[in-house]
Amino acid sequence: MVYRILYLILTGLIMSGGTAMARDAGKEASAVSAAEKWLATVDAGHYSESWKEAAELFRNAVKPEQWEQSMQTARKPLGKRLSRKVLTKSYEASLPGAPDGEYVVIQFETSFENKITAIETVTPMMDRDGKWRVSGYYIK
Repeated sequence: MVYRILYLILTGLIMSGGTAMARDAGKEASAVSAAEKWLATVDAGHYSESWKEAAELFRNAVKPEQWEQSMQTARKPLGKRLSRKVLTKSYEASLPGAPDGEYVVIQFETSFENKITAIETVTPMMDRDGKWRVSGYYIK
């Protein structure tokens, strides 16, 4: 009887862990899709539009003209995007310097006309309206 109870408890723990992993994988997939859509706007050089489409947290931290200037300086010289693929993605509930919430940290390996290999880190978050929106962008 004890073994049966232990078996049921372990099975429940394993299944709940699997459910959480599947839930996180679904969130990761949705966040990657949102990030790719946002990046397409950036790739097109529509920087002010990408600011408007970003998360509230992002828009509160960066003024539109600051974003436009930083993209003109950092992104425009790279030229046209040639390829991009997801390297890593990780669902997180807490990030340094950010309020607790739902985030997915995504790293893309990207190739541009004027930079063969770059790593773009894009961090979508679940915004107040229930949509994934980019809250952070960094290119190296």
